[in-house]
Amino acid sequence: MAVAVDALGRRWSREDPGPLPYALRWVLAVPRPGAPLLRALEPRPGERILEIGPGLGQQAVQMATAVGADGRVDVLDVQQGMLDATVRRAERDGIRNVVPALADASGRLPYEDASFDGAYLMSVLGEIPDREQALRELRRVLKPEGRLVVGEMAADPDFVSARRLSTMADTAAFRLDRRFGPPFAYHARFVAR
Repeated sequence: MAVAVDALGRRWSREDPGPLPYALRWVLAVPRPGAPLLRALEPRPGERILEIGPGLGQQAVQMATAVGADGRVDVLDVQQGMLDATVRRAERDGIRNVVPALADASGRLPYEDASFDGAYLMSVLGEIPDREQALRELRRVLKPEGRLVVGEMAADPDFVSARRLSTMADTAAFRLDRRFGPPFAYHARFVAR
């Protein structure tokens, strides 16, 4: 029964991609180790970083700590509830450099060209209906040589394979810099060309 439900969920998700509903946010409460993302993105103090789809904010808080008080982490989501949860987590941890924005990553991002040193999406790209547009917009808002990290896990019904991601990223003017982890659970770092 569980296998059938999983298969049905994966099919539905591929045919109609979209964000995890806020009502199912409990799924995101599982602790997420920040070390693989931090190792892949290599944030530096004072940098401005963008996270698309912050979930409950676990990684945004870790990233905000890494860039320090002189840096900034912008978080963008289509669901106000996820943004509110992220801001609450940051405030609870004494973090003041997380800035939320309510917007759809499939459209024009609400940021100026070349605004960010780095960006990341963790198990989010497959939930975006127009992935190619989202990658083009990420390229637009990243500085030249800016870093983009995409993390994916095959257990996610919206999994994007490394091969498919590389093709989309190349089309959006990103160069694959390095991939961390096995094909079924990876972080891929790209550099804006």
